[in-house]
Amino acid sequence: MHIVSLAGGIGGARFLRGLRAAAPDASITVIGNTGDDITLFGLRVCPDLDTVMYTLGNGIDEEQGWGRAKESHVVKEELAAYGVEPQWFGLGDRDFATHIVRSQMLEAGYPLSQITQALCERWQPGVRLLPMSDDRCETHVVIEDERGKRAVHFQEWWVRLRASIPAQSFALVGVDTAKPAPGVLEAIEQADVVILPPSNPVVSIGTILQIPGIRDALLPKTVVGVSPIIGGAPVRGMADACLTAIGVETTAQAVLELYGSELIDGWLVAEEDEGVALDGVRVVARPILMHDAEAAADIARTALDLAQEVAR
Repeated sequence: MHIVSLAGGIGGARFLRGLRAAAPDASITVIGNTGDDITLFGLRVCPDLDTVMYTLGNGIDEEQGWGRAKESHVVKEELAAYGVEPQWFGLGDRDFATHIVRSQMLEAGYPLSQITQALCERWQPGVRLLPMSDDRCETHVVIEDERGKRAVHFQEWWVRLRASIPAQSFALVGVDTAKPAPGVLEAIEQADVVILPPSNPVVSIGTILQIPGIRDALLPKTVVGVSPIIGGAPVRGMADACLTAIGVETTAQAVLELYGSELIDGWLVAEEDEGVALDGVRVVARPILMHDAEAAADIARTALDLAQEVAR
């Protein structure tokens, strides 16, 4: 079986760990969001790609869901002592090594897809991890504060401001000229099923779908999504702030409608959200809270079973 999954950060990575356990003999390609990418201290940081790589490679800090396990922060402390900004985005010492390697390879002319493959040689995630694009695309957020109306990088809004200032809109800078990374469209074409994990539907999955050609490639495929909303609240993170910014309610029903029936064939929701419905979509209500690895695997199995039911 050939499975393709679009993934963002923590929720996507934990679901993928369950998917790998649920389908150990499958070939899994993960298309990772790179709209969160940012350059800090002269280094290129790819938070979502790294979270998937570390989680599946058993190097993640399990408690916080991002960054390296057994991490230290000496370099961060030294940068702060020099007064170097930004101090609101903390990189650990082990994590710095990944960004140094990536930045050196970018400077040498390697595309992000090849660099990601090289980094995965160490971590052996058990999936093929591809960035959505080799082209630089960054999500920016339009806000209005005491400085007036302005755009800030998504990481500043998400990490420094904790989404406390309402977003007026999102802009994926660079998307107009971006192309899918090599292998992305081919993987989708060969896929028996496409799974959308419970990642942020606006700034993770939604960002990937903005890359020209990706959504169109998905339309003829069997696509099953797992709701990131349980009982009117995001499973984790601040997806509600993102949905509000684009005028969408924080419900499993509204997120399904956001994706649309032309894209989604099957939609897995929590038992609390039984009753969600959309013409042309098979909706199944099951426990979908990933409280541990076994639960994530059970959810993935249910998603794969649903995919078989609705296979095109």
